[in-house]
Amino acid sequence: MDFLHFSENLFRLRREKKLTQEQLADFIGVTKAAISKWETKQSLPDLLILPRLSSFFDISIDDLLGYQPQLSKEEIRRIYHSLADDFSRKPFDDVMEESRKLIKKYYSCYRFLFQIVVLWINHFMLAQDKINQQTILADAAGLCDRIISDCGETGLCNDALCLKATICLLQNTPEQAVEIMRDLADPCSMLSQADSVLIKAYWAAGRKDEADSFVQISTFLHLISLVDHAASHLAIRGDDPAFCREIINRTEKLIGIYRLDALHPGSVIAFELQAAMTYAQHGSKKDALEMLLQYTDHLRYLMEMSI
Repeated sequence: MDFLHFSENLFRLRREKKLTQEQLADFIGVTKAAISKWETKQSLPDLLILPRLSSFFDISIDDLLGYQPQLSKEEIRRIYHSLADDFSRKPFDDVMEESRKLIKKYYSCYRFLFQIVVLWINHFMLAQDKINQQTILADAAGLCDRIISDCGETGLCNDALCLKATICLLQNTPEQAVEIMRDLADPCSMLSQADSVLIKAYWAAGRKDEADSFVQISTFLHLISLVDHAASHLAIRGDDPAFCREIINRTEKLIGIYRLDALHPGSVIAFELQAAMTYAQHGSKKDALEMLLQYTDHLRYLMEMSI
């Protein structure tokens, strides 16, 4: 229970009420020595005494103990980046153990659990053996199941479903991924029109700035998705040279018009690598080389950005 702050809180609350240890002890029905031991971290009160203390100070037991089951977005982001940095500097097993301790501490903070799944997916390959890697993926899938079954936030549950489908692909069980995503990603579903409906709602409510901001964000994300889909289309239709060349030409124009190479180089280099492999597959060596040169230039730019 080293993450609790009961001793500090008890001392602070008693001082705020300008009480002596003896006065507080009389009210709670314990000795002055017991209060002293609690405040100096020598011991903790019995479970049945906690409701009396929280009632006396008019706070919840969680607040009395200093226990925070939920984390703010900023705290989640800080922990995520700290653990990601630790994976690059510390032994893998040590960082995994630390992340598992945090899961137990914040097991009801579903957004935190979601970010832990993302963290594990991004780093599980650092595990030394395949068995450990598969264990991590299975545990990550289990966290997704907890979010999906217990979290009442629809958006987060849908995101967890997407993550679980990604895990299925990493576990080489694509049919399970299909079952998870088939309805969720149905292009005919009303959910696919959510962006448009929200933009119109903002506009109708007179919230022009929010409508404008959401339009920009949504447009950018759809453009990135289009580039990602183009790379997938090249892989799927790789046996049709004319079709692939047209897809590459159109996508390159789109990248140039919106300067996606500067805004989101990660998606651009993935497309360029797939395009280079497609050209090579068709025997177009000159086009493949030119695409690889673009790929290396943008990869260098991306690496410079991360320094």
